[in-house]
Amino acid sequence: MARQPDAHLIATRIAQGRGKAAADLVITDVRLLDLVTGALTQTDIAICGDMIVGTYGHYRSARTIDGRGRIAVPGFIDTHLHVESSLVTPLEFDRCVLPHGVTTAICDPHEMANVLGTAAFDYFLACSERMIMDLRVQLSSCVPATHLETSGARIEAPDLVRYRHHPKVIGLAEFMNFPGVIAADPACLEKITAFADGHIDGHAPLLRGLDLNGYLSAGIRTDHETTTAAEALEKIRKGMTILIREGSVSKDLHALAPVLSVQTSPFLALCTDDRNPLDIAEEGHLDYMIRTLIGLGCEPLAAYRAASLTAAQAFGLGDRGMIAPGKRADIVLLDDLEACAVSDVISGGRLVNDELFRSRSFVEPIGRGSVKIETIGADAFRIPVSADDPHIIGVIPGKIITESHRAALPHRNGLMEVDLGQDIVKVAVVARHGVNRNIGLGFVKGFGLKRGAIASSVGHDSHNICVVGASDADMAVAVNRLRDIEGGFVVVSDGIVRAELALPIAGLMSDRPYEDVRDALYPLRHAAKDLGVTLPEPFLQVAFLPLPVIPHLKITDFGMVDVDRMALVS
Repeated sequence: MARQPDAHLIATRIAQGRGKAAADLVITDVRLLDLVTGALTQTDIAICGDMIVGTYGHYRSARTIDGRGRIAVPGFIDTHLHVESSLVTPLEFDRCVLPHGVTTAICDPHEMANVLGTAAFDYFLACSERMIMDLRVQLSSCVPATHLETSGARIEAPDLVRYRHHPKVIGLAEFMNFPGVIAADPACLEKITAFADGHIDGHAPLLRGLDLNGYLSAGIRTDHETTTAAEALEKIRKGMTILIREGSVSKDLHALAPVLSVQTSPFLALCTDDRNPLDIAEEGHLDYMIRTLIGLGCEPLAAYRAASLTAAQAFGLGDRGMIAPGKRADIVLLDDLEACAVSDVISGGRLVNDELFRSRSFVEPIGRGSVKIETIGADAFRIPVSADDPHIIGVIPGKIITESHRAALPHRNGLMEVDLGQDIVKVAVVARHGVNRNIGLGFVKGFGLKRGAIASSVGHDSHNICVVGASDADMAVAVNRLRDIEGGFVVVSDGIVRAELALPIAGLMSDRPYEDVRDALYPLRHAAKDLGVTLPEPFLQVAFLPLPVIPHLKITDFGMVDVDRMALVS
């Protein structure tokens, strides 16, 4: 963590910035992207410690980095993500993502907090103090997210207040219970009031009109759940900063790209929310978003502003977001501006390389043994015939919003069965926190699954086990296997485990290097495809089926949830 500057340090910065003293480090011969005009200007960049002290000039130093005419842009800021969704620890996330130019990440440890409570804050804050990138923490505001599921923990306003003045904490994380905010629910207001003088992240899918006005009047200023251009335009006109999201499942970039221009860029930033190591390896991170936006016709100035300056200003990080004297020395060197081809990254004045990562101290992970279930048999997934056609969750590829369907299903001996012809299979959520033995049962459409089962202990937001299957027996094998490996992902067919990835840290994260996790995702993806699955990211799609704060129909360990009414389906 950066030390508070004293008079001597400030005087040193002044002297180095004026060129009266040699700089600690000089990046020579770069073309600096001006975030005001969009111009590229040949210059040196002088750095004193972790701060930029000189631009638009030539500087001397015993330590130099040869810019070789490359383009210098500010370090990228991911404005909203859950490190847990990368399936690796914060230290491995650092090693995975920082080389893509992400020098600041604003995380919500909401996933681990739903399993372990405030111990998740302690763990993430300890990691943040040892990482090379600057990881900032938003305090999880909705644990549990709703009253319609079983969580592993409950976090109330007094629990949050204890952390609000930590130097790595920005404010209150995504306030997902937007119906509670609009209704002025006392528990919601207690948390909002405690952070009224700070930053509060929003979470308001499809919220428009006067209800949006009410939500914003609570002091909430950002949203990453916007999925259409019209919705984004209304929200930025009402003062919100929209965080354009492109994760492994939630992909809103193409829909929102038409809104991003030089004029609107002060109100639009970028985030990934949930992105796994396989997508990062194959496509990239924020660098992928930037090059895609430019490829869709956005001006480079708008894209790079959104990735840095707007993000910094929206979250009160006034010490970064530009390559300018007095700003934190977070710099990305590009071989190509439009392709966002990252070749070197400087984080806090340090050149990012393997040696720098090796200099970090280790943080012992927490949350082992968090999958607490008894052996489950196939009969646990039997669904009796109902008087009416059952509700069916309709999966939309690339979205966490789901559709609500009704369909007639075949039945035998008083039990409803899957209908592969309609692409309808079973889905179940098994409570895994040791609080109860709940199992919520239902049907889902859109996976393409023809046989077997796939299961995950990553199940937003309470992270019970979610299993999708065409076979009750295989569903049971999959759930029991997740207990044995302390959580993770598993694919089963004909009673045999075909592929798996253990995530023993709170049932959410691996204790292995990110390269191992990335490599394990390939056989999982292939095994799911062999069962007929047509979704590109089936495991994350499974993980969002139990998310009862995203419209329209979801499932928790309580049963099927009509999110529009925030009520269980009878």
